[in-house]
Amino acid sequence: MLKIGIVLGSVREGRNGEAVANWVYDFAQKRSDAEYELVDLKAYNLPLLGSAVPEESQAQVNEVIAAWKEKIASFDGFIFVAPEYNHAVGGALKNALDYLNPELNNKAAGFVGYGSLGGVRAHENLRLILGELQVADVRTALTFSLMSDFENFSVFKPADYHENNATELFDQVVKWSGALKTIR
Repeated sequence: MLKIGIVLGSVREGRNGEAVANWVYDFAQKRSDAEYELVDLKAYNLPLLGSAVPEESQAQVNEVIAAWKEKIASFDGFIFVAPEYNHAVGGALKNALDYLNPELNNKAAGFVGYGSLGGVRAHENLRLILGELQVADVRTALTFSLMSDFENFSVFKPADYHENNATELFDQVVKWSGALKTIR
């Protein structure tokens, strides 16, 4: 059975992404076409790539990096839940992706975004980043607007029509993940 990681790409305190990722994960649990796992980037506490790490912390940091790489390598495909900050993907997710390369090669990805324009510019940014990492991204995406899918910009209340897009997104990610698995 395929394994699809739903990656929550925000580490901010009070983040809206947690509610969005939980909605996506709950939606996934109604399906039987793959094994889905929610992966919270916050659980890994990755240092800024290339930053100095004190000698006494080096072993622990190396374990965290290795655990992140191992977790991502275990999946056949991904759904990235990404906020849009300043017309791009958030820095924490970009930093986490910078630790990876062969762990992502020849896998598929779909995007779930949230922000003033539903995170579409973060999606476009992710397409460029993941293209370099040899990840095939699917066309359909979920775009949650802070103005219409959140009450007071913080309480997640998605419109019902998002379920149709979610079905198409998951269908595409599963199909592409299965196809790409044959060449890995």
